Amino acid sequence: MEEELAMLKQFIGQLQELLHNGSHPPSSPPSSSSSSSFIVLHNPHYHNRWCLPFTEETSADDSCDILMAPGKKPGGIFNMLETVKRSRKDKKNQGKSSTEADGNMDQEIWQEFPHDLFESVVSRLPIPKFFQFRAVCRKWNALIDSDSFSRCCTDLPQTIPWFYTITHENVNSGQVYDPSSKKWHHPIIPALPKKTIVLPMASAGGLVCFLDIGHRNFYVSNPLTKSFRELPARSFKVWSRVAVGMTLNGNSTSDGYKVLWVGCEGEYEVYDSLSNVWTKRGTIPSNIKLPVLLNFKSQPVAIQSTLYFMLTDPEGILSYDMVSGKWKQYVIPGPPDLSDLTLAECGERLMLVGLLTKNAATCVCIWELQKMTLLWKEVDRMPNIWCLEFYGKHVRMNCLGNKGCLMMLSLRSRQMNRLITYNAVTREWSKVPGCTVPRGRKRLWIACGTAFHPSPTARA
Repeated sequence: MEEELAMLKQFIGQLQELLHNGSHPPSSPPSSSSSSSFIVLHNPHYHNRWCLPFTEETSADDSCDILMAPGKKPGGIFNMLETVKRSRKDKKNQGKSSTEADGNMDQEIWQEFPHDLFESVVSRLPIPKFFQFRAVCRKWNALIDSDSFSRCCTDLPQTIPWFYTITHENVNSGQVYDPSSKKWHHPIIPALPKKTIVLPMASAGGLVCFLDIGHRNFYVSNPLTKSFRELPARSFKVWSRVAVGMTLNGNSTSDGYKVLWVGCEGEYEVYDSLSNVWTKRGTIPSNIKLPVLLNFKSQPVAIQSTLYFMLTDPEGILSYDMVSGKWKQYVIPGPPDLSDLTLAECGERLMLVGLLTKNAATCVCIWELQKMTLLWKEVDRMPNIWCLEFYGKHVRMNCLGNKGCLMMLSLRSRQMNRLITYNAVTREWSKVPGCTVPRGRKRLWIACGTAFHPSPTARA
């Protein structure tokens, strides 16, 4: 059993190295060839080998391009890889011993490799590798869209959240930040309207919900795969600002999802993706004080099927259960001397983030809601050396998203524009590198954003 696990780990590592070294560009699909090409994965401690096929959609030369750059010899892990060409003439000599050439392996050996195990291996690749994986051949591209692969990914723990943001310079294109690699990506969602400003409002299961600045139309999309859906028109128009939340019906988007919007006068609607209609039209019950003065700077927080909204008057929290359809209100006084408050969540715990200002000193503080007393308790604050940068400056804070105990904050003044992330589990503060346009040096100013769990299988 240990030997099999060791081989599986080595296969994952070699597959990652293989994809990292290069792949076919998505714009030019691989060409077919009459010859068959194999990537043979060697393990010096075992006699058996795994043969990674590039037989149906790629040529042998293309497979060599995947292994090494022109004019360079492979080293390190690539010493265990070799490419073998088998022409049609060689196929006629199947009776010859496979020992004549060290790499000559029958295609049937690879075909016997369990398909579910192959999907399990691929599902554990880092998210950026999926795009290189899809570009190898049509068969591998189709694998990502299969239902079985989607179920395989659903069983895995959620990945570190990414942050979908828009900038002041270009509000019609997204800038996505990956905290694990500390890199910015610049995806394009062609289906989003180009003649109006569309803002990211909420997310669930790898999907991001957008709302145009006129509060008329909703859109849902997967920023990674460009899967897209325009939601039907709402049953009635609301011209005031609205708060938007999103939850899954089950463990993945295949079970459907719901989108809720609520206005200041208490009107609300719920969209169900399975029925593709807005339902549960109504107003907040009379036991909740109206008008509902929502804190629109604070995005709603989703914990299981319940959405939590932050109130400014009276101070507290408003919640809505997407399953039971029940509203609840909690009057919770906020900590003193805090401004720019925003809700967050970590492990089903409600957190509060805000700027603590005393005299000329300003610092970011983290608070946690105590379930027994319904009071906020300070649990962490930004390192003092970072707080010194804000001394004497009029700083404003904006939360650009929060998922899975990770949040991104924007701290701005006339003299500075700082992006930071905070991990509520490790209590680690990290500075985010500046976002620049592709192949450019101009630093972009982030306007707003939302956090989402990247998923190559989420469908709008």
